[in-house]
Amino acid sequence: MRLSHTRKALMISLTLIMAGLLGQAAAAESSHTEAAPTAAIAPSTAPSTIPPATQTPTSPRTEKTTAPKKTTKTKPPKPGAHTGPAGSLLTTGGKGVALTFDDGPDPANTPTLLRILARQHVKATFCLVGENVKNHPDLVRKIVAGGHTLCNHTWNHDLKLGKKKPAAIRADMERTNAAIRAAVPGAKIKYFRAPGGNFTPDIVKIAKDLGMTSIYWKVDPRDWEHGREESDGAHTTRVINAVKKRTRAGAIVLSHDYAQPDTIKAYGVLIPWLKSRYKLIPLP
Repeated sequence: MRLSHTRKALMISLTLIMAGLLGQAAAAESSHTEAAPTAAIAPSTAPSTIPPATQTPTSPRTEKTTAPKKTTKTKPPKPGAHTGPAGSLLTTGGKGVALTFDDGPDPANTPTLLRILARQHVKATFCLVGENVKNHPDLVRKIVAGGHTLCNHTWNHDLKLGKKKPAAIRADMERTNAAIRAAVPGAKIKYFRAPGGNFTPDIVKIAKDLGMTSIYWKVDPRDWEHGREESDGAHTTRVINAVKKRTRAGAIVLSHDYAQPDTIKAYGVLIPWLKSRYKLIPLP
């Protein structure tokens, strides 16, 4: 069926009107959806919006500079620098010089030596023989009262003690310590010296087990060696010269108060001389 011209014109007009209305609605909707996100999205430069997982890892160089500094290790002493036979102590380990006197106590010489030390305000180390301790306990008490250090020097100055069985070595040391503590209850005996310096691994180990450090020496003036051809004066002079020549900071000096009156005379001269050059200390 054919439409009249009037009816066609009406249909075209209605079509155009509907198209226009639809276009306006689409434009309005489009304008609303683009404006809303602008207020909702936070600025992309704000650091607080970055999740922790997306942050840039620390570079290896930064980690290296912030790592803890390595502790510098102290170099061990050179072999033999501070040790004598079988690991015994050769020096004081510091600048102080330690005077050590062996084989006493001696009823004639030890009191004189104690008076010299007291006048000079010097402390020393006394390496005591058990038999002499038993016979002169009052002198042990004077040594301790003077603030001096005690050292076990075996029961009867046995030069071959280190070669005996461990049980015999221990028994000798314990017997000597018991005699010292009978004279001075609770006395501290921190050191041991083998007669003649005849240290062995067994003797050092057992002394350590009993709480004693084994001590050797750095300076030995051989004051015990007094030939018939050497006068008393020459002997005293020789001891003085030997100690002066060989003593250095940190030295342990070996001498004897037992049966050595010339040694006591020598130290009447030596102590002021040494004191003016070194710090004289008892072994701690």
